[in-house]
Amino acid sequence: MRMSHYAIGLDYGTNSCRSLLVDLDSGEELGSVVFPYPSGTLGILTDPADPNVARQNPQDYLDGMVTIIRGALEQAASNRSDFDVAGVIGLGVDTTGSTPIPINEAGTPLALTPEFADNLDAHVWLWKDHTGHAEANQITELSAKIRPDYIARCGGVYSSEWWWSKILRCKNTAPDVFKAAYSWIEHCDWLPAVLTGNEAPERAKRSVCAAGHKAMYAKEWGGLPDKEFLAALDPDLAELRDRLYEEAHSSDVPAGKLTEEWAEKLGLPAGIPVAVGAFDAHTGAVGSGVKKGTLVKILGTSTCDVTVLPNSEGLTNVPGVCGVVDGSVLPGHYGIEAGQSAVGDIFLWFVNHLVPDSYGTTQDEKFIEMERRLSGTKPGATGLLALDWNNGNRTILTDVRLSGMILGQTLHTEAHEIYHALMEATAFGALTIINRMEEYGVTIDEVVNTGGLAVKNATLMQLYADILGRPLKVAASDQTCALGSAIFGAVCGGSVSIEEVQSNCCQMREVEYHPIPENEEVYREIYVLYKTLHDAFGTSEWSGKLDHIMKDLIDIRKRQRA
Repeated sequence: MRMSHYAIGLDYGTNSCRSLLVDLDSGEELGSVVFPYPSGTLGILTDPADPNVARQNPQDYLDGMVTIIRGALEQAASNRSDFDVAGVIGLGVDTTGSTPIPINEAGTPLALTPEFADNLDAHVWLWKDHTGHAEANQITELSAKIRPDYIARCGGVYSSEWWWSKILRCKNTAPDVFKAAYSWIEHCDWLPAVLTGNEAPERAKRSVCAAGHKAMYAKEWGGLPDKEFLAALDPDLAELRDRLYEEAHSSDVPAGKLTEEWAEKLGLPAGIPVAVGAFDAHTGAVGSGVKKGTLVKILGTSTCDVTVLPNSEGLTNVPGVCGVVDGSVLPGHYGIEAGQSAVGDIFLWFVNHLVPDSYGTTQDEKFIEMERRLSGTKPGATGLLALDWNNGNRTILTDVRLSGMILGQTLHTEAHEIYHALMEATAFGALTIINRMEEYGVTIDEVVNTGGLAVKNATLMQLYADILGRPLKVAASDQTCALGSAIFGAVCGGSVSIEEVQSNCCQMREVEYHPIPENEEVYREIYVLYKTLHDAFGTSEWSGKLDHIMKDLIDIRKRQRA
């Protein structure tokens, strides 16, 4: 009897890391363990003097890896009597990003050296660290002036969440750390380098997902931004470029083979291939079966939207998205990334701060009661319209200084009606992203959702189907990011194809949501009002009148309640 083949995916999130061990033939998930990062608050090192600071301890990543892999192997042995660790054929890793790490010449994070162990600036600069907002503006302005292709490729605005903003911020505010750092490496590149013994900066294979979406890398202009551009930002950045990398790879490429040392620590066979790393949302799309015409929405506190287009078809830049990068999701395809800065976070803010105790005493009770009271509510019947910018706008306006709005309230408005409007607002924001993609030739036929909200909130999913006007599916796996990493771990050795493994492992839940025609018609009418508010408050180019919006909402409300 043929030995079963397995792969392991590691998913490094904001507060914890987790593993997934999957049977590549059946798609059965045999083991998964979570390790909460012990350092700081929920794994994040902060600075009371600056709320924009968010750092992490790289030792947490290493300690967590041992726990989650050994735990997954133990679960697999418990769940299947014939499980044999010799059947594990590969390992893949995804992480948050951009999450750069200052390293020395040996590739060791400065935070793991005695000199810098207590220096916050020498630790990992987590994706949600926004201290580099001024530097991001500087990069945007310079690129628009002298290298417009650079900024056009990443949507027109450079973010404080990204690679160069963080490194330039370190140079400006922590010159001792910047000077001590021989080089920098993304979290998703560092872990595969460690596992394969390729920590030295010149040996570590870099992810095109990270490089292309966050570091302005593209083959068309020779890789990373040129030295003239970097020198215009800061001469030391131009010098640093020589100590970074020239080439980046998609995740079907092996970063190397698992070393004897790490094989012993983890309980895995030495020599198995370890895939080049990637960002969590992109591997989540792979684990959800992404393909041409399918948009994967990783739906949680915020969203990340990912789709692909074969690179043979050609693609112009798409303004307002978080990048168009060849090979960042699937090899041979452009990866297109977008997203919303807050979705679940908006609902949590609302229920924690504004929903009265008459709906319940706990968070869960309030959500359940609001959904009960919303049963049978028709589109437009609340007379409310909201903007979903409570945490700024990630796509398509790319403006962190935008804020939320709720329009149309009366003395009779109730909490569950506002909740309904907030859900609609996030769906209208999602539709705006899809419309922008299609405007530039990226057709979206269906939407696959993954994440807690997709599984728990059927009301939200039906509302999304009605507003997006497309069928909505929900990925079967609760760990699509780790599953995508496991898929790359399996294929980077060259023995199986991505399509083959996806067909076995990327399953959908039985429930599927389809637009209700009469709802879809009303939402098309309301979306015109949403888009008017979106453009009026979000763009400087808009000109027009807003005096009709409240009255149009009242007319729709009257008609829908009749």
